[in-house]
Amino acid sequence: MLNIALFGPPGAGKGTQSEHLVSHFNLFYISTGDMLRRELTAGTRLGEEARDIIAAGGLVSDEIIVQIIEKTITENPQAAGFLFDGFPRTFIQAYILDGLMIKLNTSLNCLINLQIPENVSISRLLKRGETSGRLDDNETVIRNRLREYHEKTLPVLQFYQDKNQQFDVDGTRPVEDVRRDIVRILQQELDKNLFNLVLFGYPGSGRGSQGQALAEKFGLEYVATGRMLDEEIRNDTPIGRTVTGLYESGQLVPDEIVVRLIEKKIENAHGVKGFIFKGFPRTLVQSYILDGLLRKHGSRISKIIDIEVPTLELIQRLDARSRTERQMPYDSSTGKIVKRLQEHEQKTIPVIEKYQQLHDVTTVDGRGAFAEVFEKLSAEVEAGIRSVR
Repeated sequence: MLNIALFGPPGAGKGTQSEHLVSHFNLFYISTGDMLRRELTAGTRLGEEARDIIAAGGLVSDEIIVQIIEKTITENPQAAGFLFDGFPRTFIQAYILDGLMIKLNTSLNCLINLQIPENVSISRLLKRGETSGRLDDNETVIRNRLREYHEKTLPVLQFYQDKNQQFDVDGTRPVEDVRRDIVRILQQELDKNLFNLVLFGYPGSGRGSQGQALAEKFGLEYVATGRMLDEEIRNDTPIGRTVTGLYESGQLVPDEIVVRLIEKKIENAHGVKGFIFKGFPRTLVQSYILDGLLRKHGSRISKIIDIEVPTLELIQRLDARSRTERQMPYDSSTGKIVKRLQEHEQKTIPVIEKYQQLHDVTTVDGRGAFAEVFEKLSAEVEAGIRSVR
């Protein structure tokens, strides 16, 4: 997803550039003025609240504006991102937007600041006034608007400068040159987006072998908690010795150990295009941990796939696996297999249901030959990568 704020003084060309960017990147255009007028026309609850405030001569509050923005974003899930024009106008609104983006499990990629000198702004607006018929396109009003813009906007720009999210573009050049610079910046931002896939499926669904094959095909880092723990044991690390002791006493490995290994994996994975998570999260608590861990590293979950296989076929697969070198500890008897499947249903299905509400979960039929299932999974991953970048 690509979320950007387009800034610039009156006459900088935000409207002209917005039209192209919305079309080029499949963004939804968010102008607080336009949205407010739509709510007023539709007579919605928020629109009526705003109408009462306006009728009393007041300014529409940030509380109403942010609700309208949230409503607009949630009603347009098909958009590949959002372009904010005219918001945030103050540094308080910058904090509000950050909080809203976190709530919606996304973030603002960057702010594009179209820079033009005051004399250019005045000249452009006066020229526009010759044909626009707008009452505010006169020099006195223009200078007042510019003064207000600079007073309110400088703290906003500083807010995003401090976060290294602001990019300045010379807005005095020809429209095509300005457009080319903006597109180049946004494409670089898209290229930074990691594609993070969480792969779910009951034991025996094939998620391990499919996950490894997908990671290899798409240049993703495969993160399997079981494999990482085994590696620590083989290398006789302090964590490995602790895990061995836990295994021998029949205890579960605590989340704090698993999280440390996952974070180390993320930090040491340089130049990867993203991650495939298998075996984590298994519980609701772990799902919150993963969301927080990815956000800490400036990323988020991109796609969730659940490989579905009928229960009887799962039991048959696991029973067959028990007679091979790929046998897992819970494959040794039918009773243990059933217990492991029940554990997945009790602990992991609620995680999938949570993600269904927040992210949407893609279900893929895991029956059939490996290549057949892999082809279906690959198509979903390709679509997911396109949506991210």
